[in-house]
Amino acid sequence: MILHLRKVKVMKKSSISFGLVNIPVTINPIIQDNDVSFNQLHKKCLTRIKYVKYCPHCKKEVKQSDIIKGYKISDDKYITLTNDELKSLRVETEGNIEIVGFVLEKEIDPIYYEKSYVVSVPSRSKAFSLFRDALISSKKIAIAKTIISTKFYYVAIRMLQDVMIMSTLYFEEEIVVPDAITSAKYTKKELDLAVKLIDSLKMKFEPLEYVDEYQENIKKAISKKQKGIKPKAVKVKEKNNIKDLMKALELSLKNV
Repeated sequence: MILHLRKVKVMKKSSISFGLVNIPVTINPIIQDNDVSFNQLHKKCLTRIKYVKYCPHCKKEVKQSDIIKGYKISDDKYITLTNDELKSLRVETEGNIEIVGFVLEKEIDPIYYEKSYVVSVPSRSKAFSLFRDALISSKKIAIAKTIISTKFYYVAIRMLQDVMIMSTLYFEEEIVVPDAITSAKYTKKELDLAVKLIDSLKMKFEPLEYVDEYQENIKKAISKKQKGIKPKAVKVKEKNNIKDLMKALELSLKNV
């Protein structure tokens, strides 16, 4: 696998606290949104729509500086907290990544990973190089806590090829896994055919081969409209609805 890093704007400066060692770093978002961006327009005159923050009680537009956060406790009662009060409740300093321990990668189920960032240094750093190589040698992942954009996170710091990656982790309470589906009965022959179908569709994971077909179609449609050409609707293949499971498996294998 080849890791392709896009050039993105540096998100922020930070530092990793590794015991008594402090390592200045920068973190950059590794994911770039490539979706086509649309503006909302008034259908009649094609003027861009504006969003106004409006107070219905005072009947006027409100500035951002006049807005505070409120927790609703009843229909007309709120507990309010100012930005300063919220900041005073933080258990971690913004811009600091404090390592709390190390685990094996297999101990973290992929379901816990949220957003990922590239961790780098602006110039050569002995401490950073040492920490990086120690992670590689120990084959461990660092678990740390930090604040990103005012939100508290636990993060996993790991090596992906020669690049250090920091991924925010979901908390256990945020993950809702439904109860297991009750198994239905099937025959051994059906299981054998299903396994054979899986084997026939075996492939290597090549990320470069996966293209967002919908976004590509949107870009082509915009290009055609610029030239005054009406884009054609994409033909969606109709799938045969075969209710007999054995027959569906046998036909699937024939069509591979």
